[in-house]
Amino acid sequence: MQEMKERRSNRERTDATRGDLIAAARKLFIENSYAETRTPEIVKQAGVTRGALYHHFEDKQALFKAVVEAEASAVAAEIETAAPDGMPTRDALLAGSDAYLAAMAHPGRTRLLLLDGPAVLGRAEMDEIDNRHGNRTLREGLVAAMREGSMPKLPVDACTAVLAAAFDRVALAIQAGANAEDYRAVLEALLDGLSRPVPS
Repeated sequence: MQEMKERRSNRERTDATRGDLIAAARKLFIENSYAETRTPEIVKQAGVTRGALYHHFEDKQALFKAVVEAEASAVAAEIETAAPDGMPTRDALLAGSDAYLAAMAHPGRTRLLLLDGPAVLGRAEMDEIDNRHGNRTLREGLVAAMREGSMPKLPVDACTAVLAAAFDRVALAIQAGANAEDYRAVLEALLDGLSRPVPS
């Protein structure tokens, strides 16, 4: 029993240290940019040793990837909460769209996921991360719409990629100060255009 408690305690400490490093790195990457953030600043902000950083992450880029993965996961979770199973498909797509834009408005997230992420990790690796999270939720919604016949059967991967690019562009525009309602209206029209019932 004591051994199990010690293992649990060690795991909890490990998870806490990793979480502290990710939180500290996120703060500094947003404030200073990835390029201008140094690992000594990260460990100081996290309150851990340099050895602890390299115990959990191979290098600064690996830590950055963990930050990006956590942000992408948070976005997907907000989308899934807003568009639960059982919601009508059109409503789910619109709710997911709104949830995505709301999630991307979280300070620093657009920069991390849409600007620095591709620049630091490369487009291919960012696509893999997106496909595990936000793009996955979008793809699932499109597949559901096509199966029920409320959307024409289109190549799912291509459809997901095109719509995801549109959502990302809208998030960037809103971040830069564009009128969110204007862009939301266009996204709604785009989704409605795709969601016309297929003639039987």
